[in-house]
Amino acid sequence: MKYLYKTQGTCSSFIELDVEDGVINNVSFIGGCHGNLQGICSLVKGMRVGDVLSKLEGIRCGSKTTSCPDQLCKALREMKA
Repeated sequence: MKYLYKTQGTCSSFIELDVEDGVINNVSFIGGCHGNLQGICSLVKGMRVGDVLSKLEGIRCGSKTTSCPDQLCKALREMKA
């Protein structure tokens, strides 16, 4: 299932997801810190959604209440709902 998520409170503006049978096939961020986000996308590719949620949910960026990894988790939860 492909999904486009509008982020909130981060430098990135959108996250494009492709998830099938609970496994992440592909993730790409639009905007944000390109190198760091490429790394996140590479690391989560092939992972189960639940594993990504347990590792990345709640991570903050500096004084912000969220981060790009946390927004990825919000996107995954919204997509599952």
